Amino acid sequence: MHLSKKCSAFRVVLSALLLVALLQLIYLSFLSRFHGKQQRYRYSELFGGSGSRRSAQQEKNSRKERLRFSLSTGGIFDSSGQYRVYKNLIKSDFTSNQKPGSDPGVLAMATHTTINNLHHLDSLLERWQNPLSVAVFAHGQDVKFATALAYALSFFCPQIQALVDFHLVCLSGEMASFPEQDRETFAGLEDCASVFSRLETHRDQHKNYAMSGNVSYPNNLLRNVARGGAESAYVLVIDIDMMPSADLHQQFLAMAARREPAAAEVFVLPAFEIRHARKMPATKSELVQLYQVGEVRPFYEELCPRCQAPTNYSRWVNSHVRETGTLEVAYTLPWVDPWEPFYIGPRAVPLYDESFKQYGFNRISQACELHVAGYRFSVLSSAFVVHRGFKIQGEFHARKDEENKHNRVLFRSFKEGLKAKYPSSSRRC
Repeated sequence: MHLSKKCSAFRVVLSALLLVALLQLIYLSFLSRFHGKQQRYRYSELFGGSGSRRSAQQEKNSRKERLRFSLSTGGIFDSSGQYRVYKNLIKSDFTSNQKPGSDPGVLAMATHTTINNLHHLDSLLERWQNPLSVAVFAHGQDVKFATALAYALSFFCPQIQALVDFHLVCLSGEMASFPEQDRETFAGLEDCASVFSRLETHRDQHKNYAMSGNVSYPNNLLRNVARGGAESAYVLVIDIDMMPSADLHQQFLAMAARREPAAAEVFVLPAFEIRHARKMPATKSELVQLYQVGEVRPFYEELCPRCQAPTNYSRWVNSHVRETGTLEVAYTLPWVDPWEPFYIGPRAVPLYDESFKQYGFNRISQACELHVAGYRFSVLSSAFVVHRGFKIQGEFHARKDEENKHNRVLFRSFKEGLKAKYPSSSRRC
């Protein structure tokens, strides 16, 4: 009798456990179906037809239709005919809401990248928080990824939607298209974080200068495309893996209001590089502390110290170390070869020469032209840019030296051309 009661109790416990397990399976199955439905809806919302949930998604759908229109134009060819450019592929709310003749603002930022570095946009915009024009170069399968992910960023990320304009550049024989028939690839995009997670999976595919199919990275074309997308009075052009000092936009606006800039003047931001493990400094005092212990050093110090040495880092570091909150010109320098400073310049500055691609002389050539054209270089007192990670020998792509040699020959020809372009100038590079 006692054994019978034990068996009976065991059966009750076992039945209860089986019932709980069954309920868990049903619940998990429901969750899986619900998540699948949610993913299918998010995909449909992102890439599907414009009729779904029209009243709730009118603004989202209008963004979708604007992208379709941008793609339907087929883009335009660059001056060489080698590249196809989709200017304003995706417009920010800031740009879309600009009325003809309205004030486009004082300062915007322009940058360029391939899809493997686009994940830097998150931290860059978090620091900048103002209009930003991004030119993305894509090749082969990446044309589809770049189109879809740039659109998804604008769709799901409110700050990107508000402030970032995307432009797409690909080879002239390639065309971008709306990725509506690729559910498997893009179904997991549900929110801003998921889009950046997807971008992270592309970060190590290749370096910008080591692309598949022996394709050249047209850095100067991209700089011009990004710069052309900014309608502001002044533009700061930097690489996407660089970070400006905090409050630069606000401080520059205050300086511009106090001080009448010269007609031919650019404002230099001393450039540094920081160890990967270190947090990006926000202010000059933070940067100087890291500089003094070797965690921050001049940009390109190991690869080309002469390329940044004219900035006169010791003079800059030792002047106005104490934060005043007021940005001003610390000193003005003559340009000397091969200085390639990062700077804030008026929209009228000469464009970058687009014949320079890959590695070498792409920014030096433009700085050289500024010098010949009569510009002066004014170094800002407390603003700066910092590159993520030390640039060291041996980490570059295999063809770097070959490209540098080719572009050195091109640079000689470029300098001869400046004599004809600026016949009255006494300055030479």
